Amino acid sequence: MNATPVLAIRGLHHAYATSGARRHVLRSLDLTLRAGEVVVLSGASGAGKTTLLTLCGALRSVQDGEVRVLGRDLGGLTAAQQREVRSGIGFVFQSHHLIDALTAGQNVLMGLLGRGPIPEATRLAETALASLGLAARVDALPETLSGGEKQRVAVARALVRHPALILADEPTASLDAASADVVLDALSTAARRWGAAVLLVTHDARVFDIADRRVHLADGVLVEHGPRAVRPRRLQAFAR
Repeated sequence: MNATPVLAIRGLHHAYATSGARRHVLRSLDLTLRAGEVVVLSGASGAGKTTLLTLCGALRSVQDGEVRVLGRDLGGLTAAQQREVRSGIGFVFQSHHLIDALTAGQNVLMGLLGRGPIPEATRLAETALASLGLAARVDALPETLSGGEKQRVAVARALVRHPALILADEPTASLDAASADVVLDALSTAARRWGAAVLLVTHDARVFDIADRRVHLADGVLVEHGPRAVRPRRLQAFAR
């Protein structure tokens, strides 16, 4: 078994230049995520949660400290190397970022481009949508989908290739209870079924139920918060 953490952060610092001064949002931050683990990150607005997520996802350059994804140091990567790292990460954001001209199935298929024959990729996309309760919406355009359905399509797109690391930023913030449950089940299933490591930023207390650990970001420092939680009883298979 590979003991290398999926995500390992050591001594991470990050600051923004504001009005000639530097505002430090992350200070000597350490965090480790292993395969199959769901970690929920909370913190006040502006605490740096999204900054941390973008650094972990190679969407922002590391200034000081170390961030490793599957053993690969993200510091000093070229733009092409950053794109390569991002291709192996599943991103779920509060906004769905669907392509309006594509159907739900085609949007999910975008997550599989270059990953094999089109017929097989299409089958995987349809299976991903079905496992999120959207089997009947494969051919629907985004303008005909509800907000909850759009977010579920975005989740299917992020998970369809079974990434080792999933980064989710407020994925349930604008969802009703039923849609939130489906999204959370899918993220929990990703950890349980194929061992994804999930880092999930949220203010939503509903999310705490799927957490193995909860950490809180304040004054640029992470603090463990609360005991290990119980996994939800209802899991939806997200099978290939």
